[in-house]
Amino acid sequence: MDGLEIKGGAALRGDIVISGAKNAALPLLCLGLMSSAPLVLGNVPELADTILMEGLLRHHGVEVTRDGETVTMRGGATNYDAPYELVRKMRASVLVLGPLLARYGEARVSLPGGCAIGTRPVDLHVRAMQELGAVVELADGYIQARAPGGLSGGRIVFPTVSVGATENALMAAVLARGSSELVNVAREPEIADLANCLNAMGAKIIGQGTDTIMVEGVEALHAANYTVISDRIEAGTFAIAAAMTGGDLTLKGIRARTLDALLMVLRESGATVTETDDTIRVVANGRPIAADITTDPFPGFPTDLQAQFMAMMCIADGSSRISETIFENRFMHVPELLRMGADIRVHGGIAMVRGRDALTPAPVMATDLRASVSLVLAALTIEGKSQISRIYHLDRGYSRLEEKLGNCGAKLRRIKVA
Repeated sequence: MDGLEIKGGAALRGDIVISGAKNAALPLLCLGLMSSAPLVLGNVPELADTILMEGLLRHHGVEVTRDGETVTMRGGATNYDAPYELVRKMRASVLVLGPLLARYGEARVSLPGGCAIGTRPVDLHVRAMQELGAVVELADGYIQARAPGGLSGGRIVFPTVSVGATENALMAAVLARGSSELVNVAREPEIADLANCLNAMGAKIIGQGTDTIMVEGVEALHAANYTVISDRIEAGTFAIAAAMTGGDLTLKGIRARTLDALLMVLRESGATVTETDDTIRVVANGRPIAADITTDPFPGFPTDLQAQFMAMMCIADGSSRISETIFENRFMHVPELLRMGADIRVHGGIAMVRGRDALTPAPVMATDLRASVSLVLAALTIEGKSQISRIYHLDRGYSRLEEKLGNCGAKLRRIKVA
């Protein structure tokens, strides 16, 4: 099993070009099911998750080719069954439900897997398909859905904000007959990216980026070329790394407005943050200052940056309060940070962190994608060598992480761990 050996203590300095957003690329890849005409996606990061999604699409019958970070899809589906052995490794696999049902009138999708950070039930996905006229049942570990006469437009009111359910509903509504109104939808930039790509393919969508999206159904989608937005979570991770290590990093190709909540709290923590249209520079001198956060749907503080921020608070001057409101199991990095000498107390969805002058080297184990990178950030601040095992989680969400950090002064290498 692969691991990382990190010799910390160096300030990170340099430039990093931010990769395409994993959380945008995964639903965009599913659009290959929605038209026989070619869809060419640029800036698709080559990650374990995107490769898994490409494999799932091939299973469905889509012709998928990759040239660097450009993925071309054509042909549509010939198989409407997404089996457990393909879906179990990645929760985003459930996003084939809407496209299959909308275009072909049937879908059988295994209940998904992915990071074990919470229950994340599929009931919102199922309810959305039912509101569009589908007959859906859960049986034998599968979502089994059919709409032999096609889907019909409807009004979907989400009781809670869900990124995945919004994406599935949006894709399904595009090919439904008539108009659809999606209320209390997620407002994440990745949602707008999906809508913009669908519009480039001939869809009629307005309201993306707000809490209500209107869709006028079309009979078919056409060919398109589209570029995936940059990964705000990767950018946020490196911004925190600069602040933690007393570094100076310029992040290129990222829109600062997608990270307003993080950049505000980084400034509170003592970092100097400057922005242009497509760059963010983070400069830090000395120890971070403790600050409080509460995770919330966009434009609030991203749950996908909570673990990284907690790692920074472990070495901050003062005490901080971190409230996790999105996923109930997203403090699994805490026991590993404790092994590094952190002072953290968890009470339900709240973690109280008392900053220490420094952490100490320790062998630790990654438990999920964002938890794994929080351990990398912690190790970068520690004088001495730390070892992180089970880093396959990192490969799911961070493109060329060792290369990007290494070019900025980090000392790390991939090793084999028994």
